[in-house]
Amino acid sequence: MDFEKVLNSVQYRKPLVQCITNFVTVNDCANIILASGGRPTMASHSLEAEEAVRNAHALVCNMGAIEHVDSMLLAGKEANRIGKPVILDPVGAGGTQLRRDTVRQLIDNIHFTVIRGNASEIRYLAGQQTTGSGVDVSDLDEITEDNLSSAISMAADLAKQLDLVIAISGKIDIISNGREHCVLRNGCATMARITGSGCMLTSLIAAYCGSCKDSFLATCAAMAVMGVSGEIAEEKRFRNRTGNATFRNDLIDAVFNLTGEELKKGVHYEVYKG
Repeated sequence: MDFEKVLNSVQYRKPLVQCITNFVTVNDCANIILASGGRPTMASHSLEAEEAVRNAHALVCNMGAIEHVDSMLLAGKEANRIGKPVILDPVGAGGTQLRRDTVRQLIDNIHFTVIRGNASEIRYLAGQQTTGSGVDVSDLDEITEDNLSSAISMAADLAKQLDLVIAISGKIDIISNGREHCVLRNGCATMARITGSGCMLTSLIAAYCGSCKDSFLATCAAMAVMGVSGEIAEEKRFRNRTGNATFRNDLIDAVFNLTGEELKKGVHYEVYKG
């Protein structure tokens, strides 16, 4: 897979990404888009969301901003009408009745290009029993080598059902469009020790989908960039004996400075078909 070509495409095209995302991570989401070469807009008011998406190359609907669901519906439907990719981050899906109702409302009314979540969130969407606590993946739901095959099947079935790309992020990442399936083995444990690593990843995926028409390749490339950048930031953390706050900045810096050659050398992945 030509991740390097997609990386260069984002830096060349500078896609405008509209993010309707939560207040906890809005700054980090904007900065990770800027680091990738894209341009963020955080227009989320219901009186402007629909209009704003017309100028964007991609839209993020992050359920951490559950108070802005009306804006997501307006912007998402308009993005569908004009053919712009829409990325859903189903934060806490299954955690409360409000979130169960909201994610169903969004999926019923918007055709998403990619849904990116942790294993607990995606298992809930697939109708499986989950023990997730909300924003954090449960240890029992985590993707491991032992359950990898069944997790790929779950992602593939859900991707076929919804006609989109499913991306599960964690210690092992899975991306599937129902026909092709990519397993990524990058990243580090410290990525789970900062607020918003998942939200940043979803925003990065949107930037890549806004630059590449192949949403499966774009999603794989974005997740590869995030994983390799996490490893670079972790090496720096060990070297300088810093903590998770500095790691967050180093992660964004690593995305900013990542070259195609570094990505090609650092990524570890397998692709399966069928």
